[in-house]
Amino acid sequence: MQHSNSRSSFGSSNDLMAVCEGKENTVDYRIKVVSDEAPEGKPISLWHDVTLVHIDPVSQSPTPYLNFVCEIPKFTRKKYEIATDEVGNPIKQDTKKGELREFKKGDIFFNYGCLPRTWEDPTFIHPDAMGCRGDNDPLDVCEIGLRVIKPGGVRPVKVLGVLCMIDDGEADWKIVTIDATDKWAPFLNNIEDVEKHLPGQLEAIREWFRTYKIPDGKPPNVFGLDEKFMDKKYAMGIIKECNHAWKDLITGKKQRSAEYNMCDDGVKKLVRKLSTSNLADMLNEEDDENVDGLVQAEGEGIDF
Repeated sequence: MQHSNSRSSFGSSNDLMAVCEGKENTVDYRIKVVSDEAPEGKPISLWHDVTLVHIDPVSQSPTPYLNFVCEIPKFTRKKYEIATDEVGNPIKQDTKKGELREFKKGDIFFNYGCLPRTWEDPTFIHPDAMGCRGDNDPLDVCEIGLRVIKPGGVRPVKVLGVLCMIDDGEADWKIVTIDATDKWAPFLNNIEDVEKHLPGQLEAIREWFRTYKIPDGKPPNVFGLDEKFMDKKYAMGIIKECNHAWKDLITGKKQRSAEYNMCDDGVKKLVRKLSTSNLADMLNEEDDENVDGLVQAEGEGIDF
């Protein structure tokens, strides 16, 4: 889906293809997306150039779904993530002290990734996040469908709910979704439907996140909101908040804000690094209207 601004904006995976660069299992390995529809020489960012709202590739109209970018396929353990501070934001395997990271706990049992055009603002403290700031990354997503989605895959998903995890003193929201084409999708429309039709799934997700760092010698993670999974309405509010924060980041508005100026130098450095590497003419009015329309349809009555 191409717009009039100098970047292409992609509303679905229809014109995207993942390509690998470098040798797998090395620090130089990257997964990027390319398209014949992109302006020549312009890298495609899975964080910035994929729209938050899924666009039907035939009608070019917004759908009731959001786009999910997969970083870690289910039944795998390599800790792939979008490189938020690299040009084009490819997917890389995370490192710690120069070593490639994997989940020592074992394979993850759901597709894990993020929502494009969202950002958990490290200058903002959500009132339900136990006094913790955002983790400086796109919103995390747990996709619970049957399909195994490859790294860099973009899929339309239904939002079902959200869990508030606190990770190393940072708010790290986990949006629960299901692929819109999954056989279970017609039966799952809100978080209570997951417990009704797939009993034990939510508890297993929470316990995965509670314990996955214990093999690394760290304590269990904790959760806000009495460890409850909040419903779709609440989740859409978190998504709206993080989409707004993303817009402030990429337009440079965040660095001019009072919240930014009140933060310590460490937080300011994080924001500057992302804003400088991603500051561009990415903000798209049409995408704003699509997101607003979706939220209105969900009965939120909130304005992006």
